Amino acid sequence: MKTYRVAIAGATGAVGTEFLSLLASREFPLESLRLLASERSVGRSLVFRGRAYPVDLLEPDAFEGIDIAFFSAGGTRTKEFAPDAVRAGALVVDNSSAYRMDPNVPLVIPEVNPEDIAKHRGIIANPNCSTIILLMALAPIRALAPVRRVVVSTYQAASGAGAQAMQELLDQTNDVLKDRPITPNVFPYPIAFNLFSHNTKIDETGYNEEERKMINETRKILHEPNLRLSATCIRVPVLRAHSESVNIEFEAGQRPSISAIREALAKFPGVEVVDNREENFFPMPIDASGRDEVLVGRIREDLSNEDAIELFLSGDQILKGAALNGIQIAEKWMQMSRTQEGLSTRE
Repeated sequence: MKTYRVAIAGATGAVGTEFLSLLASREFPLESLRLLASERSVGRSLVFRGRAYPVDLLEPDAFEGIDIAFFSAGGTRTKEFAPDAVRAGALVVDNSSAYRMDPNVPLVIPEVNPEDIAKHRGIIANPNCSTIILLMALAPIRALAPVRRVVVSTYQAASGAGAQAMQELLDQTNDVLKDRPITPNVFPYPIAFNLFSHNTKIDETGYNEEERKMINETRKILHEPNLRLSATCIRVPVLRAHSESVNIEFEAGQRPSISAIREALAKFPGVEVVDNREENFFPMPIDASGRDEVLVGRIREDLSNEDAIELFLSGDQILKGAALNGIQIAEKWMQMSRTQEGLSTRE
Protein backbone atom coordinates (compact mmCIF):
# COMPACT_ATOMS: atom_id res chain seq x y z
CA MET A 1 0.00 0.00 0.00
CA LYS A 2 1.19 3.49 -0.81
CA THR A 3 2.24 5.54 2.21
CA TYR A 4 1.98 9.29 2.76
CA ARG A 5 4.04 12.02 4.40
CA VAL A 6 1.66 13.84 6.74
CA ALA A 7 1.76 17.10 8.69
CA ILE A 8 -0.65 18.37 11.34
CA ALA A 9 -0.80 22.15 11.68
CA GLY A 10 -2.15 23.06 15.10
CA ALA A 11 -1.09 19.68 16.47
CA THR A 12 -1.36 20.58 20.17
CA GLY A 13 -4.99 21.80 20.12
CA ALA A 14 -8.09 19.72 20.90
CA VAL A 15 -8.74 18.84 17.25
CA GLY A 16 -5.04 18.50 16.41
CA THR A 17 -4.50 15.87 19.09
CA GLU A 18 -7.62 14.07 17.87
CA PHE A 19 -6.14 14.01 14.35
CA LEU A 20 -3.07 12.34 15.86
CA SER A 21 -5.14 9.76 17.72
CA LEU A 22 -7.20 8.92 14.62
CA LEU A 23 -4.11 8.47 12.45
CA ALA A 24 -3.11 5.72 14.88
CA SER A 25 -6.49 4.08 15.48
CA ARG A 26 -7.44 4.01 11.78
CA GLU A 27 -3.98 2.72 10.77
CA PHE A 28 -3.49 5.57 8.34
CA PRO A 29 -0.74 4.64 5.83
CA LEU A 30 2.00 6.94 7.09
CA GLU A 31 5.48 7.24 5.72
CA SER A 32 6.36 10.12 8.02
CA LEU A 33 4.71 12.55 10.43
CA ARG A 34 5.43 16.21 11.16
CA LEU A 35 3.76 18.09 14.03
CA LEU A 36 3.46 21.87 13.71
CA ALA A 37 2.21 24.59 16.03
CA SER A 38 2.83 28.17 17.16
CA GLU A 39 5.91 29.40 19.00
CA ARG A 40 4.48 28.70 22.46
CA SER A 41 4.19 24.97 21.70
CA VAL A 42 7.56 24.50 20.02
CA GLY A 43 9.74 22.20 22.09
CA ARG A 44 6.89 20.04 23.32
CA SER A 45 6.60 16.41 22.29
CA LEU A 46 3.54 14.30 21.51
CA VAL A 47 3.53 10.52 21.60
CA PHE A 48 2.37 8.65 18.51
CA ARG A 49 2.53 4.86 18.23
CA GLY A 50 4.87 4.71 21.20
CA ARG A 51 7.32 7.26 19.86
CA ALA A 52 7.76 10.89 20.94
CA TYR A 53 7.50 13.40 18.08
CA PRO A 54 8.75 16.97 18.57
CA VAL A 55 6.45 19.90 17.83
CA ASP A 56 8.05 22.16 15.22
CA LEU A 57 7.24 25.73 14.29
CA LEU A 58 4.39 26.35 11.86
CA GLU A 59 6.17 28.42 9.20
CA PRO A 60 6.17 28.76 5.39
CA ASP A 61 8.84 26.16 4.66
CA ALA A 62 7.49 23.56 7.10
CA PHE A 63 5.61 21.67 4.37
CA GLU A 64 8.46 20.67 2.09
CA GLY A 65 8.09 16.99 1.21
CA ILE A 66 4.59 16.72 2.71
CA ASP A 67 1.78 14.91 0.85
CA ILE A 68 -1.19 15.71 3.16
CA ALA A 69 -1.46 18.59 5.63
CA PHE A 70 -4.27 18.55 8.18
CA PHE A 71 -4.92 22.10 9.35
CA SER A 72 -6.54 22.90 12.70
CA ALA A 73 -4.74 26.11 13.49
CA GLY A 74 -7.57 28.65 13.13
CA GLY A 75 -8.70 30.66 10.13
CA THR A 76 -6.03 33.35 10.29
CA ARG A 77 -3.12 30.92 10.37
CA THR A 78 -4.72 28.76 7.70
CA LYS A 79 -4.96 31.75 5.36
CA GLU A 80 -1.32 32.52 6.12
CA PHE A 81 0.20 29.06 5.73
CA ALA A 82 -2.14 26.87 3.64
CA PRO A 83 -0.96 28.45 0.35
CA ASP A 84 2.62 27.53 1.33
CA ALA A 85 1.56 23.91 1.85
CA VAL A 86 -0.19 23.83 -1.54
CA ARG A 87 2.85 25.32 -3.26
CA ALA A 88 4.96 22.60 -1.65
CA GLY A 89 2.71 19.99 -3.27
CA ALA A 90 0.59 18.99 -0.28
CA LEU A 91 -3.16 18.42 -0.18
CA VAL A 92 -4.55 20.68 2.56
CA VAL A 93 -7.54 19.44 4.57
CA ASP A 94 -8.61 22.49 6.55
CA ASN A 95 -10.79 22.41 9.65
CA SER A 96 -11.23 26.20 9.94
CA SER A 97 -13.82 28.43 8.28
CA ALA A 98 -11.15 30.15 6.15
CA TYR A 99 -12.01 28.52 2.81
CA ARG A 100 -15.43 26.94 3.37
CA MET A 101 -17.36 29.39 1.23
CA ASP A 102 -14.62 29.89 -1.37
CA PRO A 103 -16.22 28.80 -4.68
CA ASN A 104 -12.93 27.20 -5.73
CA VAL A 105 -12.64 25.05 -2.60
CA PRO A 106 -14.84 21.95 -2.15
CA LEU A 107 -16.66 21.66 1.18
CA VAL A 108 -16.98 17.96 1.88
CA ILE A 109 -18.69 15.39 4.06
CA PRO A 110 -17.48 12.10 2.53
CA GLU A 111 -20.76 10.26 3.12
CA VAL A 112 -22.75 13.10 1.55
CA ASN A 113 -20.81 14.67 -1.37
CA PRO A 114 -17.58 12.69 -1.97
CA GLU A 115 -17.63 13.54 -5.67
CA ASP A 116 -16.71 17.15 -4.83
CA ILE A 117 -13.26 16.01 -3.65
CA ALA A 118 -12.21 15.64 -7.29
CA LYS A 119 -12.75 19.39 -7.82
CA HIS A 120 -10.05 20.46 -5.37
CA ARG A 121 -7.19 22.78 -6.31
CA GLY A 122 -5.00 21.86 -3.37
CA ILE A 123 -7.40 22.64 -0.52
CA ILE A 124 -10.47 20.77 0.75
CA ALA A 125 -12.51 22.38 3.51
CA ASN A 126 -14.01 20.58 6.50
CA PRO A 127 -17.51 21.93 7.25
CA ASN A 128 -18.64 23.45 10.53
CA CYS A 129 -19.25 20.82 13.19
CA SER A 130 -22.97 21.57 13.52
CA THR A 131 -23.40 21.42 9.75
CA ILE A 132 -21.76 17.99 9.56
CA ILE A 133 -23.92 16.55 12.33
CA LEU A 134 -27.08 17.94 10.73
CA LEU A 135 -26.32 16.66 7.23
CA MET A 136 -25.44 13.16 8.39
CA ALA A 137 -29.14 12.83 9.21
CA LEU A 138 -30.57 15.10 6.53
CA ALA A 139 -28.78 13.50 3.56
CA PRO A 140 -30.36 10.02 3.73
CA ILE A 141 -33.80 11.52 4.42
CA ARG A 142 -33.48 14.00 1.56
CA ALA A 143 -32.76 11.05 -0.76
CA LEU A 144 -36.27 9.75 -0.07
CA ALA A 145 -38.25 12.85 -1.06
CA PRO A 146 -37.73 16.56 -1.86
CA VAL A 147 -37.15 18.67 1.24
CA ARG A 148 -38.93 22.03 1.33
CA ARG A 149 -37.62 23.53 4.59
CA VAL A 150 -35.40 22.69 7.56
CA VAL A 151 -35.49 24.29 11.02
CA VAL A 152 -32.72 23.35 13.44
CA SER A 153 -31.88 24.31 17.02
CA THR A 154 -28.45 23.34 18.33
CA TYR A 155 -27.22 22.54 21.82
CA GLN A 156 -23.49 23.05 21.45
CA ALA A 157 -20.91 21.72 23.87
CA ALA A 158 -17.89 23.56 25.20
CA SER A 159 -15.67 21.38 22.99
CA GLY A 160 -16.74 23.48 20.01
CA ALA A 161 -14.66 26.36 21.39
CA GLY A 162 -11.58 24.22 22.01
CA ALA A 163 -9.62 22.68 24.88
CA GLN A 164 -9.49 25.87 26.95
CA ALA A 165 -13.27 26.21 26.80
CA MET A 166 -13.68 22.63 28.00
CA GLN A 167 -11.39 23.36 30.92
CA GLU A 168 -13.34 26.55 31.68
CA LEU A 169 -16.53 24.52 32.00
CA LEU A 170 -14.82 22.14 34.43
CA ASP A 171 -13.30 24.98 36.45
CA GLN A 172 -16.54 26.96 36.63
CA THR A 173 -18.52 23.88 37.65
CA ASN A 174 -16.07 23.31 40.49
CA ASP A 175 -16.31 26.98 41.52
CA VAL A 176 -20.12 26.94 41.59
CA LEU A 177 -20.23 23.76 43.66
CA LYS A 178 -17.80 25.31 46.14
CA ASP A 179 -19.77 28.59 46.22
CA ARG A 180 -16.92 30.58 44.65
CA PRO A 181 -17.44 33.48 42.22
CA ILE A 182 -17.15 32.81 38.49
CA THR A 183 -15.06 34.95 36.15
CA PRO A 184 -15.68 34.03 32.47
CA ASN A 185 -12.57 33.99 30.32
CA VAL A 186 -13.00 31.93 27.14
CA PHE A 187 -16.76 32.45 26.98
CA PRO A 188 -18.45 35.85 27.42
CA TYR A 189 -20.83 34.50 30.08
CA PRO A 190 -20.76 31.75 32.71
CA ILE A 191 -21.10 28.36 31.01
CA ALA A 192 -21.50 26.20 34.12
CA PHE A 193 -25.19 25.64 34.96
CA ASN A 194 -26.13 28.10 32.22
CA LEU A 195 -26.81 28.37 28.50
CA PHE A 196 -26.64 31.28 26.10
CA SER A 197 -26.82 32.22 22.42
CA HIS A 198 -23.75 31.08 20.49
CA ASN A 199 -20.92 33.50 21.15
CA THR A 200 -20.36 34.72 17.59
CA LYS A 201 -21.12 38.09 16.03
CA ILE A 202 -24.77 38.86 15.20
CA ASP A 203 -25.50 40.46 11.83
CA GLU A 204 -28.18 42.95 10.80
CA THR A 205 -30.76 40.17 10.39
CA GLY A 206 -30.38 38.96 13.97
CA TYR A 207 -28.61 35.72 13.01
CA ASN A 208 -25.17 34.97 14.44
CA GLU A 209 -22.16 33.69 12.48
CA GLU A 210 -22.66 30.08 13.57
CA GLU A 211 -26.25 30.10 12.32
CA ARG A 212 -25.18 31.66 9.03
CA LYS A 213 -22.50 28.98 8.64
CA MET A 214 -25.08 26.23 8.99
CA ILE A 215 -27.33 27.84 6.39
CA ASN A 216 -24.66 28.70 3.81
CA GLU A 217 -22.58 25.53 4.21
CA THR A 218 -25.61 23.24 3.96
CA ARG A 219 -26.65 24.90 0.72
CA LYS A 220 -23.13 24.57 -0.71
CA ILE A 221 -22.66 20.91 0.26
CA LEU A 222 -26.07 19.88 -1.07
CA HIS A 223 -25.75 22.10 -4.16
CA GLU A 224 -29.09 23.69 -3.26
CA PRO A 225 -28.46 27.45 -3.11
CA ASN A 226 -32.11 28.20 -2.40
CA LEU A 227 -32.75 25.59 0.28
CA ARG A 228 -34.91 27.09 3.02
CA LEU A 229 -33.14 26.56 6.32
CA SER A 230 -33.23 28.41 9.64
CA ALA A 231 -30.96 27.78 12.62
CA THR A 232 -30.76 28.83 16.26
CA CYS A 233 -27.43 27.97 17.89
CA ILE A 234 -27.06 27.78 21.68
CA ARG A 235 -24.11 27.04 23.97
CA VAL A 236 -24.93 24.55 26.73
CA PRO A 237 -22.93 23.28 29.75
CA VAL A 238 -21.97 19.98 28.11
CA LEU A 239 -18.30 19.06 27.93
CA ARG A 240 -18.25 17.28 24.58
CA ALA A 241 -20.66 16.40 21.70
CA HIS A 242 -23.25 18.69 20.14
CA SER A 243 -26.96 17.93 19.93
CA GLU A 244 -29.59 19.26 17.54
CA SER A 245 -33.37 19.36 17.33
CA VAL A 246 -34.42 19.23 13.67
CA ASN A 247 -37.73 19.82 11.89
CA ILE A 248 -37.77 18.68 8.25
CA GLU A 249 -40.62 19.72 5.98
CA PHE A 250 -41.17 17.97 2.65
CA GLU A 251 -42.94 19.15 -0.47
CA ALA A 252 -46.71 18.92 -0.06
CA GLY A 253 -47.96 15.34 0.01
CA GLN A 254 -44.49 13.77 -0.34
CA ARG A 255 -43.50 13.07 3.26
CA PRO A 256 -42.02 9.56 3.55
CA SER A 257 -43.34 7.20 6.18
CA ILE A 258 -41.63 7.12 9.57
CA SER A 259 -40.61 3.52 8.95
CA ALA A 260 -38.98 4.46 5.61
CA ILE A 261 -37.10 7.31 7.28
CA ARG A 262 -35.95 5.07 10.11
CA GLU A 263 -34.74 2.46 7.61
CA ALA A 264 -32.85 5.04 5.50
CA LEU A 265 -31.10 6.40 8.58
CA ALA A 266 -30.18 2.92 9.84
CA LYS A 267 -28.57 2.06 6.49
CA PHE A 268 -26.61 5.30 6.15
CA PRO A 269 -22.89 4.94 6.99
CA GLY A 270 -21.86 6.91 10.06
CA VAL A 271 -25.39 7.06 11.55
CA GLU A 272 -26.80 5.00 14.41
CA VAL A 273 -30.51 5.08 15.16
CA VAL A 274 -31.17 5.46 18.90
CA ASP A 275 -34.94 5.62 19.15
CA ASN A 276 -36.40 3.55 21.98
CA ARG A 277 -39.83 5.00 22.74
CA GLU A 278 -40.73 2.30 25.25
CA GLU A 279 -37.81 3.18 27.52
CA ASN A 280 -37.76 6.89 26.57
CA PHE A 281 -34.15 6.41 25.46
CA PHE A 282 -32.85 8.69 22.73
CA PRO A 283 -29.57 10.36 21.64
CA MET A 284 -27.58 12.03 24.42
CA PRO A 285 -24.23 13.81 24.22
CA ILE A 286 -22.86 11.63 26.99
CA ASP A 287 -23.39 8.61 24.72
CA ALA A 288 -22.18 10.35 21.54
CA SER A 289 -18.90 11.48 23.15
CA GLY A 290 -16.02 9.43 21.82
CA ARG A 291 -18.20 7.81 19.14
CA ASP A 292 -17.62 8.05 15.40
CA GLU A 293 -21.33 7.76 14.62
CA VAL A 294 -23.97 10.48 14.76
CA LEU A 295 -26.82 9.26 16.95
CA VAL A 296 -30.33 9.95 15.60
CA GLY A 297 -33.64 9.52 17.41
CA ARG A 298 -36.98 11.07 18.42
CA ILE A 299 -38.09 10.21 14.88
CA ARG A 300 -41.72 11.24 14.73
CA GLU A 301 -44.38 13.06 12.78
CA ASP A 302 -44.81 16.79 13.32
CA LEU A 303 -48.38 16.90 14.64
CA SER A 304 -48.68 20.56 13.58
CA ASN A 305 -47.70 19.90 9.95
CA GLU A 306 -48.66 16.79 7.99
CA ASP A 307 -45.71 17.31 5.63
CA ALA A 308 -43.01 17.48 8.35
CA ILE A 309 -41.11 15.24 10.76
CA GLU A 310 -39.02 15.82 13.88
CA LEU A 311 -35.60 14.41 14.85
CA PHE A 312 -33.05 14.75 17.65
CA LEU A 313 -29.33 14.20 17.02
CA SER A 314 -26.12 13.95 19.03
CA GLY A 315 -22.63 13.82 17.55
CA ASP A 316 -19.09 14.22 18.83
CA GLN A 317 -17.96 17.68 17.74
CA ILE A 318 -14.27 16.80 17.91
CA LEU A 319 -14.64 13.51 16.02
CA LYS A 320 -17.22 13.46 13.20
CA GLY A 321 -17.71 17.19 13.66
CA ALA A 322 -14.03 17.90 13.04
CA ALA A 323 -11.02 15.54 13.02
CA LEU A 324 -12.73 12.34 11.90
CA ASN A 325 -14.41 14.04 8.96
CA GLY A 326 -11.03 15.48 7.95
CA ILE A 327 -9.34 12.07 8.11
CA GLN A 328 -12.19 10.57 6.08
CA ILE A 329 -11.73 13.27 3.43
CA ALA A 330 -8.06 12.29 3.11
CA GLU A 331 -8.92 8.58 3.02
CA LYS A 332 -11.49 9.15 0.27
CA TRP A 333 -9.00 11.29 -1.68
CA MET A 334 -6.41 8.51 -1.40
CA GLN A 335 -8.94 5.96 -2.63
CA MET A 336 -9.91 8.16 -5.57
CA SER A 337 -6.25 8.77 -6.42
CA ARG A 338 -5.49 5.05 -6.42
CA THR A 339 -8.49 4.39 -8.66
CA GLN A 340 -7.40 7.09 -11.09
CA GLU A 341 -3.82 5.77 -11.13
CA GLY A 342 -5.17 2.29 -11.86
CA LEU A 343 -7.25 3.58 -14.76
CA SER A 344 -4.28 5.49 -16.15
CA THR A 345 -2.10 2.39 -15.94
CA ARG A 346 -4.66 0.28 -17.81
CA GLU A 347 -5.00 2.94 -20.48
